[in-house]
Amino acid sequence: MTVEATNLVKNFNGGPGNAAVGGVSFTAPEGKVTALLGPSGSGKSTLLRMVAGLEEPDAGNIRIAGQDVTNVPVKRREVGFVFQSYALFRHMTVHDNIAFGMEIRKVPKSKIEARVAELLSLIQLEGYANRFPGQLSGGQRQRVALARALATEPKVLLLDEPFGALDAQVRVELREWLVEFHEKTRVTTLLVTHDQEEALELSQHVVLLNNGLVAQAGAPHELYDHPASPFVASFLGGANVTHSRAQDGRGVSTFVRPHDVRLAKPLADSSDLELGTVDRLARIGGNVKLTVTLPSGEPMSVQITKLELDKLQISLGDRVAVDVTSSKVFVDDYAI
Repeated sequence: MTVEATNLVKNFNGGPGNAAVGGVSFTAPEGKVTALLGPSGSGKSTLLRMVAGLEEPDAGNIRIAGQDVTNVPVKRREVGFVFQSYALFRHMTVHDNIAFGMEIRKVPKSKIEARVAELLSLIQLEGYANRFPGQLSGGQRQRVALARALATEPKVLLLDEPFGALDAQVRVELREWLVEFHEKTRVTTLLVTHDQEEALELSQHVVLLNNGLVAQAGAPHELYDHPASPFVASFLGGANVTHSRAQDGRGVSTFVRPHDVRLAKPLADSSDLELGTVDRLARIGGNVKLTVTLPSGEPMSVQITKLELDKLQISLGDRVAVDVTSSKVFVDDYAI
């Protein structure tokens, strides 16, 4: 079931100058996870709410599985929505939370019981049917919220910052679980997130938003390797940025990702080389982040593995040779 948005516009506070979404078009492929990615205020949650029917667009249209649902009420859109806050009913058991949507639709009791059992197995909480949300961990509550959203077999699953309220370790574990979960269900999914790592890990398609507009859309690796603008290059992966002027006066911006920088200890007879100085060195698990001050005085962020650091035997204050293996250059914001 594809989701197609065409020229969607949503204005708040009464005027076009306050557009949360300023004419967005994209297609979420069937059976894939599409990430709506962007900084705070980029319009991603507003866009998701319009797809769900919780916000009415001022212009444009939305199609789900080829059907125009722009003016279709929420309950008839056949979408499942999972909020950051879980929104589980505290007074209901896990079983009753999952069954709620089916009971409202008057689904026969035998089918409800079979579907709840199926979903409890899918979310790996078979023994938790009679527990209440307050007796569950944050990760378990989020899995129950996903099961409840899927109980009515929606055409599309909508996830609005689903891991935002969880601590870092639980987020990592739940992301890994969600990859396996999606491989089993294959439901078309729209995921709102501001976390680039989350988007790149979970999705097969990314719509990167900025100021209510699409900055670039495509496969995660396409956006990462071939950014269409300086914003995309800086938002995805982080980068060292230098600005200069071409001979004709045009602005030149060069982006170098920290992992595209190689360091080397200078040889004894290399005094004629311009060397940088290691001014910061932080070990983070198996990776090492360094800040090297170049001869020009500009700092450059570098990321290498612990194995590389041990091999190079680099320490704080050392002088090092710097080699850039890859960069992206924009002239007046156009890639070259």
